[in-house]
Amino acid sequence: MIFVSKDSRFGTDAVLLADFASPKRIDRAVDLCTGGGIIPLLWLCGDAPREKMIGVEIQRACCELARMSIAANGDGERFDVMECDLRQVENYLPREKFSLVTCNPPYFAAGSGFANKSESRTIARSETMCHSLDVCRAAKYLLKYGGRLCLCQRPERMADVICAMRECLIEPKRIRLVQQRANSEPWLVLVEGRRGGRPGIKFMPTLIVENGSGSYSDEMRQIYGRYGDEAKWQEN
Repeated sequence: MIFVSKDSRFGTDAVLLADFASPKRIDRAVDLCTGGGIIPLLWLCGDAPREKMIGVEIQRACCELARMSIAANGDGERFDVMECDLRQVENYLPREKFSLVTCNPPYFAAGSGFANKSESRTIARSETMCHSLDVCRAAKYLLKYGGRLCLCQRPERMADVICAMRECLIEPKRIRLVQQRANSEPWLVLVEGRRGGRPGIKFMPTLIVENGSGSYSDEMRQIYGRYGDEAKWQEN
């Protein structure tokens, strides 16, 4: 059971990032900009790391939603949410002790024209509180040598992500584009970098969300199936 609100929801991008990161049992994981905790909660439906996962979120209302989900599912021993600014993460978490950091960051640059009447949704979607470089700096602090940073972003901002990673000594290693249909332009890019990794990027096959009839593609059905029965993916 995952609690959401009018201002704090999750979309397909969070599910795809959770799958793209695919944590190992031995990983120690931190999810930055965790919102209602969707990514760690999805991992708990599958093969979650043995160590307790940490979600970092600046908005109190989102943290409360995550804690409601944790309590409802009895997952307090495996997932905890921390209310703090990721730009000050060094005040809350130890340095270089984690092997995986994920982030579904704000997509729109500050002053880009994006606007929302809800302050909460503006913070979640626009870079008013953090941007790609802030995320990568936090990941650099948290990740041990060889640790992974996995995030998603709009394709037109992929250069910002790559530049920020390299500035923070995190080498981009794996990239995957996501398209709604085979004949449409990509709407999402998934990027994995390794702290201290050697140069060299692997481009994965493009992920197609819908098949020719407008239903989920076989791969999308497989991804959703990893986190439960597809029929349960609906609002109640």
